[in-house]
Amino acid sequence: MSASVIKSQQASQERPQKASDEAAEKAGSVNKTFLIPLGVFLLLVLILGLGFKLEDPHLLPSVLIDRPFPEFQLAELHDPDRQVTKQDLLGRVSLVNIWATWCPNCVIEHPELTRISREEGILIYGVNYNDSVEKARRWLVRYGDPYEFSMVDDRGKLGIDLGVYGAPETFVIDANGVIQYKHIGIVSRQVWHQTLKPLIEQLQQAK
Repeated sequence: MSASVIKSQQASQERPQKASDEAAEKAGSVNKTFLIPLGVFLLLVLILGLGFKLEDPHLLPSVLIDRPFPEFQLAELHDPDRQVTKQDLLGRVSLVNIWATWCPNCVIEHPELTRISREEGILIYGVNYNDSVEKARRWLVRYGDPYEFSMVDDRGKLGIDLGVYGAPETFVIDANGVIQYKHIGIVSRQVWHQTLKPLIEQLQQAK
């Protein structure tokens, strides 16, 4: 058998093997590309799963706990000529509630805030957050005003200083103006009796 014939046969045998190797390499590349989004998806599932295991997903940690309420100077909603400051919050254990007319959950929690103000005798200060002053005034006329006063945070600066995620949010502050607790979401009757009221009573007794 001539040398040219032998080389031809060897080449014929090598071509299928090379094609097979190339196909395997492409398959491996596809598999690696598929595994990246799959890994990201599984990581998200794990994070969400841990989140759902929390006793209350609305209770997120705040770096401001045990720290003084931020300094501010803002106009009072019903009296624009009056400037309120942190000093106006001192003296009694109270709630500071972040609210807005664009917030549907604020409407839901409003009756409970009104009840707390009237029946429990707890001072509630409002922070009207990123809102229209005129709309806010009309809103309180319609639903009632449980607040000792509401400060106008129309630029959201105080909200930023408080680390606000949105509305509603509620802070418990002691008589010295130190933030003791932060609740994200609706203040329901259950939240009041199980969380806020016991803490407030404890702070009041510690005075």
